[in-house]
Amino acid sequence: MAKAGYHHGNLRQALVEAALALIAARGAQGFTLSEAAKEAGVTPAAVYRHFAGREDLIAECARQGYAIFADLMEHAWNGGKPTALSAFGATGRAYLAFAKKFPGHYMAMFESGLSPNRSPELAAGMARAEAVVLKATQALSAHIPEGRRPPPSMVAAHVRALSHGVVELYARAAPGTQSPFSPEDLLESGIGVYLRGLGLIAPDS
Repeated sequence: MAKAGYHHGNLRQALVEAALALIAARGAQGFTLSEAAKEAGVTPAAVYRHFAGREDLIAECARQGYAIFADLMEHAWNGGKPTALSAFGATGRAYLAFAKKFPGHYMAMFESGLSPNRSPELAAGMARAEAVVLKATQALSAHIPEGRRPPPSMVAAHVRALSHGVVELYARAAPGTQSPFSPEDLLESGIGVYLRGLGLIAPDS
């Protein structure tokens, strides 16, 4: 069935939406360009009016995902209010919320194997999203004595790795992903242990 957007002349976005649905169902490498065209209700040849190939289509899915992701993270960070610690926790919850609500975008961004330097637009989108996490870790790191303060970029990398791990292992609706704890609880407790190790949360908090 052809997508409604195509009938209004928006074939490019109809193809993106078709690809996102296929990525969410099969993974970033689990579909062909012909399948995306069929899902959008057009011939494979029509795809090449807008995309050079499948990787170009996936890259556009990722670019749009980074734009949504950055907006959500900036909203969660809220300028570090009411406190840097509480706002930092909000960004972690926003990460999980994004992965759940936008699985196609998430997989295109983080599981497609495409380099973010593939295009200036994709690189800029990733940089904007990562800048939010870096701002959050910089604000938290300011409370650590300088001699014991790890580079904020390292803290940001640790937090991203922890968040991504929780998504991969426990936030997927697939066999083997079940846990006696919710993904939100796992991420919050994991970040709590990490922040205690940095001295940002008191041991008895």
